[in-house]
Amino acid sequence: MAGGQITIKETGERFLQSHVDGSILRAALRAGIGFPYECSSGGCGSCRFKPVEGDFSDLSLDPGGLSERDKRKGFRLACQSSAVGDVTISVTTRREFEPKHRFNRFAARLTALRDLTPDMREFTFVGPKAAMFLPGQYAILEGPANQTRCYSMSNLPNDQGNWQFIIKRVVTGEFSNWLFGLEIGEALTIDGPVGLAHIVEASQRDVICIAGGSGLAPIISIARALASDPAHAAKQIHIFYGGRTPADLCGEGHLNEFPCWGERLRFHSVVSDQAAADAAGWTGETGFVHESVIRQFGEKVKDHEIYFAGPPPMATALQSALMLEMKVPFEQIHFDRFF
Repeated sequence: MAGGQITIKETGERFLQSHVDGSILRAALRAGIGFPYECSSGGCGSCRFKPVEGDFSDLSLDPGGLSERDKRKGFRLACQSSAVGDVTISVTTRREFEPKHRFNRFAARLTALRDLTPDMREFTFVGPKAAMFLPGQYAILEGPANQTRCYSMSNLPNDQGNWQFIIKRVVTGEFSNWLFGLEIGEALTIDGPVGLAHIVEASQRDVICIAGGSGLAPIISIARALASDPAHAAKQIHIFYGGRTPADLCGEGHLNEFPCWGERLRFHSVVSDQAAADAAGWTGETGFVHESVIRQFGEKVKDHEIYFAGPPPMATALQSALMLEMKVPFEQIHFDRFF
């Protein structure tokens, strides 16, 4: 049976993995351990560890986050591995990975649905306790047959227990199609919060937020936090949202009720498909969203704190544009790698 006591060789830290934890990573985070991670879904490789003693089971047959060299050396991914009895592992933990809010697993009931585009919907779930997370973080949603997917919250922490997610329906996606079939009153299990691309409270820089697709969710949460907190009242906040066609754009309605809308809070929509833009009579920005950011800010982009979320091609293009071309310091760029 999966589960057991896990000992970290380097520090001697011990924590238990129960059958409900699902993975070594989730058990570590629930115990407050600073286990390295990013995507929590097997794609990024950040939660790599070396088995020292004991047996392990696989949650995924071939996680993309392990290179062939990693496999030859015997590495495993904590988010895709479960302990079988007591085990010892080798991994370097760090304080910055320790959860800022308690990592909880709970049942949540669907209370509201709102369609935003032809294939994106906002889901509102209510849990049994206050929803405590950092704007920009995500949660692990559990579906049928123990399937899990990671989705970012689009709302703010609240005492009412509301968890909102903006989710894109993928035609071939079994999990997203299951979610889109949920009806009001039905429940699922949420585990979280997770994620490192949250607001840097100590920074005094102006902010650029960049999103594509359902990557809008954490960006909306971050923008809401910056616009509503007096501690950030001096900051300029620019949100850039890219869609393939004008019909794919949304997000302004989540922010235009803030008093600072149009003054220090600005929303920039960008359409990547020129033919679709022309057909719809679109008169706004066209091209890739990262190109729009560079056109508007040029060298001054380095003066900003930058948050982004979106599909892998967009994330890759942004990393190249910001870090390699514009030389933005890495510590000013915040994103969680999802694959």
